[in-house]
Amino acid sequence: MPRLSLIVIAKNEEASLGRCLRSVSFADEIIVVDSGSTDGTIAIARAHGARVIETPDWPGFGPQKNRALAAATGDWVLSLDADEWIEPPLAEEIRAVLMRADAADGYEISRRSRFCGVVVGYSGWSPDYVLRLFRRERGRFTDDKVHEHVEIAGRVARLKCRLEHDSITDPEDAADKIKHYAAAAALALRAKGKRSSLLKAWLWGMGALLRTFILRLGFLDGPVGWQIARYNQRYTYEKWRRV
Repeated sequence: MPRLSLIVIAKNEEASLGRCLRSVSFADEIIVVDSGSTDGTIAIARAHGARVIETPDWPGFGPQKNRALAAATGDWVLSLDADEWIEPPLAEEIRAVLMRADAADGYEISRRSRFCGVVVGYSGWSPDYVLRLFRRERGRFTDDKVHEHVEIAGRVARLKCRLEHDSITDPEDAADKIKHYAAAAALALRAKGKRSSLLKAWLWGMGALLRTFILRLGFLDGPVGWQIARYNQRYTYEKWRRV
């Protein structure tokens, strides 16, 4: 039977990592690449049988995930974030794929994301297909420091079951992610020669709010749709303010 490697990158993820790793207990190996956790993340990973690789630096999401990929030895790789997990129906579907002679080289999975505990149905968050299952020798992450993705040399298909995602857990988590993701995205934009101003940052932010709440039907999500629109507004403003 083909072997499956689960790869996860982490830093201070003790609240969610155990759930993630338990949900893929059928994997033949678990690789966790940690970038300086100061909580119980590493102990939790090892308690679940993971091989932990500690890195002193943070090169960005794409390069860090490629480090995890380079350490994997399975025929197939399942890449999850620490705040993601799979339920039994998806686990069964993944196991079935591994046994198929006509399997594609990579598979996209639709994420069911939550904002402060509420499942989001619109707002640009659903459907949200992400490529997470792939043949190890056919896939590689882009080198983007943020908003990285897997590039596949071969055929890509989609799974039917959904991947669970606890995207934003509470207002403190939202503020922390805005701070860190906006800083990383601004660095990437500056590296591409982009420049901005406070007025442009405000306009970009307002555009993100309207796009999320109206064009992406966020109003159908009710109050949480407005919260996501405001989150996107603040993130976009902070990103462009730093450029």
